Amino acid sequence: MTEDVGVDEELLSIGAFAARARLSAKALRLYDRLGLLAPARVDGATGYRFYRAGQVERARLVALLRQLDMPLARIAEVVDADGGAAGAERLAAYWADVEARHAGQRALADYLRGRLSGRSSEMYGKFVVETVDVPAQVLITESRHVLADELPAWIGASLGRLEEAARECGGVAGTPFVAYHAEVSTESDGPAEACVPVADEAAARAWAGGRGRARGTTVRVEPALRLACTRIAKAQVAHPQILAAFEAVEEWMEAEGLTPTGPCREVYFADWSAAGPQDPVCDVAFPVGPPAEG
Repeated sequence: MTEDVGVDEELLSIGAFAARARLSAKALRLYDRLGLLAPARVDGATGYRFYRAGQVERARLVALLRQLDMPLARIAEVVDADGGAAGAERLAAYWADVEARHAGQRALADYLRGRLSGRSSEMYGKFVVETVDVPAQVLITESRHVLADELPAWIGASLGRLEEAARECGGVAGTPFVAYHAEVSTESDGPAEACVPVADEAAARAWAGGRGRARGTTVRVEPALRLACTRIAKAQVAHPQILAAFEAVEEWMEAEGLTPTGPCREVYFADWSAAGPQDPVCDVAFPVGPPAEG
């Protein structure tokens, strides 16, 4: 879209503007076509583009943001922000996403290197596996058949719904987790079960039978059990790199002569939104039997 220009405002030809912005005319034509930097005026007869001198800063900013491989929509959000502080916040949000993605890719690359090189034992040795005892607890739950790429959004939404329900039923009484009753991958859809420990069993059953009925919410009592588990960082949670953690626990159980007595699970003990890529957020665990007596 061509901007309105006052009669006394300085206009620069595309060549002069390109020289001042330290960009090529080709780049300026591209920015125009992408909707990131429209010329102030386009001559109707010749098609020549003219720019205001005040557009130089925007042109340079667009060029720099493109060097960050920022999507066009995100660039527009930054350069169109209401004030420099708002633009800086949007850039910071984008870069946090980039760093999280790179951290996940780094974890995946480590996992794949271990697999391809046959260094499984060395790869699994990075994980510290231990056993923990969990008391009996009342769980309010929600299950769904879900593929791996749908899983993160579903976990966040379902645990959020269940935690809200638990707060209305005496409060959250333990650490939320997701149990896998069958494999979840790009081809297998589980099902997965989101679980939140709740304080008041009667209130939870009433909630599940009323407001929770539309989502198939259930309530069950899980007996005290012992878990074999390893703690992982946020960057390691994504599929398929999280598989290395599950495999490390399975290898440890085999070495210890233990067999799983229930579905594996991911126990989410940290504030996901506040955690950085390297912050521990989750225990990958397998039930291996009841707690030891004494």
